Amino acid sequence: MSLFIDFHAIQAVPPSNINRDEDGSPKSTVFGGTRRARVSSQAWKRAMRHDFDSHLDQTELGVRTLRMIDQIAARITDRDPSIVGEAAEKLAVDVLTASGIKVEKVKPRKSDPDQTEYSKTGALLFLSNPQIDALADLAVRSEGKVEKKEAKAVLNRGNSIDLALFGRMVADAPDVNVDAAAQVAHAIGTHTVVPEFDYFTAVDDKQSEDNAGAGMIGTVEFNTATLYRYATVNVSLLQENLGSADASARGVEAFARAFIRSMPTGKRNTFANKTLPSFVLATVRTDEPINFAAAFEEAVEPVQAQHRPARAAGTDPVKLEGSLTQRSITALVDEAQRVYESFDAAPESAYVLSTKYVDGLDDFAQAVSISELVSALGDKVRDQLDSRQ
Repeated sequence: MSLFIDFHAIQAVPPSNINRDEDGSPKSTVFGGTRRARVSSQAWKRAMRHDFDSHLDQTELGVRTLRMIDQIAARITDRDPSIVGEAAEKLAVDVLTASGIKVEKVKPRKSDPDQTEYSKTGALLFLSNPQIDALADLAVRSEGKVEKKEAKAVLNRGNSIDLALFGRMVADAPDVNVDAAAQVAHAIGTHTVVPEFDYFTAVDDKQSEDNAGAGMIGTVEFNTATLYRYATVNVSLLQENLGSADASARGVEAFARAFIRSMPTGKRNTFANKTLPSFVLATVRTDEPINFAAAFEEAVEPVQAQHRPARAAGTDPVKLEGSLTQRSITALVDEAQRVYESFDAAPESAYVLSTKYVDGLDDFAQAVSISELVSALGDKVRDQLDSRQ
């Protein structure tokens, strides 16, 4: 039986440019015939991987780099301090090429006399820290005579949690590829977006007294958006990648926490735009993942601005039905309920984390905090996977 965990979020972001295109403009897309804000899945996955650092041990994480030779060489030296410099690099090259991964030399540029020659892989290579350690051990033990079978075996075991979730593609050696257990959709705005431009100036602190002009002027494009975000984890594939029910549960817990708390950091110093979702729906499914983006094919539009009445002491917060966030949450819940009823697709269990009040959710999902959600999903994965053994 398959097991999937779907994550849906509604998140309002103030003026920002967290993910830029080749022109420096915030990424966007046309959906339902109108222009929407967009944040690429790659940008958000990188932010999630960085969030893993705060609650997973380095032995459960990996490294993605062109300079993997340097990583392996450093660990060779750690194991045998007599092997340093070019000798360590040669062993690192030997053990990595034995696994089928091509390595090339990068020569110094004439314009950069301080640069030294170094070795790099042809494309970014993602290895777990245990795999890097194992390659270093194999290189030292083999003394440069590495068996191809042994080298490939190293890369086919010991996956880290981030590697198991986000996968690895090696064109040179497809037999060491790892299918990603997680899929992350591009976040899209739930409403039509209007690009805006900030005209800015910077004053030269040491300019002469008779010069009142700016030392620099420019513009930066930005937008504001309420985003729909979606991701799913194939728990069965995650266990296959990791080989452990407990590691899979920790992976789901880390993914849930990172999905909720992370955000790409583009132009953050300029806009200080870090927010958290106003609404998160997490569902445990045994059929297939379901993306609810269709809820926003018709762009959500706010009603006419309403005057917020004063809040009397001791009363509940005033809820404005016209806010884009509130209306987006309603559209998401309505779409989910329609899909569940029309396609007999209700999840096995569902949890909702919300800072915005939504009517009628008692029968729809269990209300939780982030810590309760992470624990509930981890326990659910452990129970489901243990029952299969």
